[in-house]
Amino acid sequence: MTQSSPAAPIPAPAIAPTADAELVAVAVAAAGRGMVGREAVAETVVLCAVAGEHLLVVGAPGTAKSEAVRRVAAQLGGRYFEYLLGRFTEPNELFGPVDLRRLREGRVEFETAGMLPEAEIAFLDEVFLGSTAVLNTLLGLLNERVFRRGGTVLASPLRICVGAANHLPEDPALAAFADRFLARVFVEPVADARLEELLESGRRPAAPVAAGDLLGALDRLTAAARGCDLDAVTPLLATALRRMRSAGIPVSDRRAVRSQNLVAAAAVLDGRTAASARDLWVLPLIAPTADTQALARETLADLIDQAANRSLAHTAEELSRSTAARAERLQRTGAALLAEHAEHGGGGGGSEGGEHAERGGLPGGQDSRLRLEAVLREIDAGFDPADLPAPLAGVRAGLVAAVAAVSAVAVVAPS
Repeated sequence: MTQSSPAAPIPAPAIAPTADAELVAVAVAAAGRGMVGREAVAETVVLCAVAGEHLLVVGAPGTAKSEAVRRVAAQLGGRYFEYLLGRFTEPNELFGPVDLRRLREGRVEFETAGMLPEAEIAFLDEVFLGSTAVLNTLLGLLNERVFRRGGTVLASPLRICVGAANHLPEDPALAAFADRFLARVFVEPVADARLEELLESGRRPAAPVAAGDLLGALDRLTAAARGCDLDAVTPLLATALRRMRSAGIPVSDRRAVRSQNLVAAAAVLDGRTAASARDLWVLPLIAPTADTQALARETLADLIDQAANRSLAHTAEELSRSTAARAERLQRTGAALLAEHAEHGGGGGGSEGGEHAERGGLPGGQDSRLRLEAVLREIDAGFDPADLPAPLAGVRAGLVAAVAAVSAVAVVAPS
């Protein structure tokens, strides 16, 4: 029998690895750049990877589910496995073929190199179309991170498996398998109002893959999440789960317990060693349908109205609708836009009030100005100047200076 040694436990750091959280935040922002309305998918992949939980993404064909997962996996690095399941998918296509050399010796073992059991990040499209044999083997792998088939027993390095489907299964027999995906994200086609943005983004190349030890950073964040202090937030978490159940949202005991993993992951990705009410925005993710997720947001509105997350700004805002989360998202979006233009030699301003505004014009001309102005308008529409958080005020000043620089260049540019 082939037996691998379990991976050595990851030592929990004494402090939250804020540098790792920032490194991962930059990578996930790069993955989501240019994917209109899919930032939450990219961010939730990272949240679940740190939490050690699996994610289900549900949406119609052509809504960029696969592309979002691929981009995050490329940024994080590590061994990646992807497969489109069908009714006739054989287990060997996912888990590896029989080892013929061992078979001649009378032992049924499997060659798993390059296959799902040895992947660190996995994406299974049309995941509910797998056969009973495929799904039963997957159950053990997803639950225990151990692959068992024939005489092969292998400890899997799998951080996260993302399953995708066009719709939720109606077959009750698939319910147990679907429940292994703790978090769920439902995607819709891009709204008509954002079609111009979608078309423009489709012409831009994807962000380059980030350099650095991102998978190592992910593991250190996972270790920090395991040691995260949940004592202060436990009463609030219990209250939130009671409310969800009272509202008719099905939350099993297992999902209730495992929701703590998402809360802890959110805390460390926000740079903290102790969870708080700021992290309860993750709870709608455990509701099973799009309708029950909307109901969860409504039911928990007063508990998550101060939620925010520095690394997962888009998802925290989408799930909580909080002003703090909006400010965090606009600050990150504006600062990233200014940095992008400054990198190209433009007068892009900066998050400290536009210190780069004297460098000259921004690349992209009219397009650059429109993107800068769009973020500036959103800041002004969402916040009274007297209530503008200081970091966001600095980004706003940089945007104003950058727009002025672009306009000045446009005026003096030769026709």
